[in-house]
Amino acid sequence: QVQLVESGGGLVQAGGSLRLSCAASGRTFSSYVVAWFRQAPGKEREFVARITMSGAVTWYADSVKGRFTISRDNAKNTVYLQMNSLKPEDTAVYYCATPRAAYIDYGPNSSQYADWGQGTQVTVSS
Repeated sequence: QVQLVESGGGLVQAGGSLRLSCAASGRTFSSYVVAWFRQAPGKEREFVARITMSGAVTWYADSVKGRFTISRDNAKNTVYLQMNSLKPEDTAVYYCATPRAAYIDYGPNSSQYADWGQGTQVTVSS
């Protein structure tokens, strides 16, 4: 099992930027795909972005493509989500997660992710 702790959320005006961090401890973090999801009030949890073990390949939801960038520093056991040009509709609790098994990409389905952080709130005002 891996323990995940998100940080970096906050209140920002539309058009602003935030960088979220996901710090991991426990099993070999560098062996796992890491994903970011978000959940807005009254809505289902949705996929935001994910990154392969080495960081060489990334995927994004259409709603954030071109505005958000996922990256990782395996030496620091940390994954980042740089969020630029934020919109009010980006308001949500953001979670990082790792899947059930190492070295496998399970795609954007949240049910395939076994370990989750506690989340960090991002609020974008108009």
